[in-house]
Amino acid sequence: VIMLFDFNLKNPSFMSYDLIVVGSGPGGYVAAIRAAQLGLNVGVVEKENLGGICLNWGCIPTKSLLKSAQALEYAKHAADYGVSISGEIKPDFTAMVKRSRGVAEGMSKGIQFLFTKNKIEVINGYGRLIDKNTVEVTDETGKRSLHPAKNIILATGARSRELPNLEQDGEKIIGYREAMTLPKQPKSMVVVGSGAIGSEFAYFYQSIGTDVTLVEYLPNVVPNEDEEVSKTLERSFKKMKMKVLTNASVESVDTSGELCKVTIKTKKGVEIIEAEIVLSAVGIAPNIENIGLEDLGIVLEKGKVKVNEFCQTNVDTVFAIGDIIAGPALAHVASAEGILCVEKIAGLNPHPIDYSNIPGCTYTNPEVSSVGMTELKAREAGHEIKVGKFPFSASGKASASGQKEGFVKLIFDAKYGELLGAHMIGGNVTEMIAELVVAKKLEITGHELIKSIHPHPTMSEAIMEAAAAAYDEVIHL
Repeated sequence: VIMLFDFNLKNPSFMSYDLIVVGSGPGGYVAAIRAAQLGLNVGVVEKENLGGICLNWGCIPTKSLLKSAQALEYAKHAADYGVSISGEIKPDFTAMVKRSRGVAEGMSKGIQFLFTKNKIEVINGYGRLIDKNTVEVTDETGKRSLHPAKNIILATGARSRELPNLEQDGEKIIGYREAMTLPKQPKSMVVVGSGAIGSEFAYFYQSIGTDVTLVEYLPNVVPNEDEEVSKTLERSFKKMKMKVLTNASVESVDTSGELCKVTIKTKKGVEIIEAEIVLSAVGIAPNIENIGLEDLGIVLEKGKVKVNEFCQTNVDTVFAIGDIIAGPALAHVASAEGILCVEKIAGLNPHPIDYSNIPGCTYTNPEVSSVGMTELKAREAGHEIKVGKFPFSASGKASASGQKEGFVKLIFDAKYGELLGAHMIGGNVTEMIAELVVAKKLEITGHELIKSIHPHPTMSEAIMEAAAAAYDEVIHL
């Protein structure tokens, strides 16, 4: 019996599982841990590093780079705070990258600790569905089948999307992974796409001295945000001396010379910009190829896996979460979906996710955060609305912090007082948005926000003041 038990540990293909999770990003690892908490026997298949793209090449290491940029900015403006720093202040790009990689590695080891703590088995290799209860894993030693699995969660994530006229070569035309580990700081860069990824990298490189041109196909940067927020961020970028081209598209990139020649079509005509590096940040593509979907007849819709409100596919034992299903491609959404479907598998009665109440954050400086409808979307939906806006220039904490740029903007239904949307740009607003997510979930009215006493002095007071502004009760403006 002892020999068989030991053999099974070394050969997981002979073990049975309540759940196999394919992918260990913020959707997969959270699902695995929650399943273990609920008493399920869990195996996780991972082809690379625990934590997936988010911990290793996305959310976490990019925030490390952005923190380095912020530290540099503080140092350069130390005199504004009454601090004298002598000598040249300059970025150490190699050290910034090294710190970023160290933070990512530490977080990945943290996931390994959590898996060990929760007795979750890790199977290294590439996972593929063979049937509704079997996952085939391929590694350097060959193939093996994990069977039987009562349930399977696909959490395979996404990769940088490539355009036909912007094919990535990993050297001159790069994606977000290469942008985090360049061997040296480029003197010039064209960033294509101004969503969260593009805007964050554009801000980071511009702040450390790279000459950045940001190209956006739509009329505004961070195009999913409220228009006033977008315009404010664009002004901030231009104040940094970043070149911003909206209503513009990259037609071609010539990489034959020492510098890339980027042909950009704008409203004013065609412009050619030379740069050392072109960063393509035009979105992501779901990793759904070669994972066995076709063999099981799993239904796709608009290039993503079709699921029900509990993330279950048309094959009853197979679930899918995160970037491979419809909805915002955000780490916290994937985590929520992972918990949702695991609790459903375990026989609990979870509530489906309200996708109208998902916060979004962009970690530039100033930061951007939002939840719910923009002012335009609220009007288009037929709401009669009240809009309250409070600038950080009127905030005592913002003035003391030297972060007076930006504002809080709240949108309420005029008849019922329901919070429809919240939009913020300024210092630390990504830390403030959760209050409004909770407020929206609990259907708190504008007057309830006004009467909720906020601590002074804080940046969060601007939320209370913005609500008051919507009802002509604002005090400090």
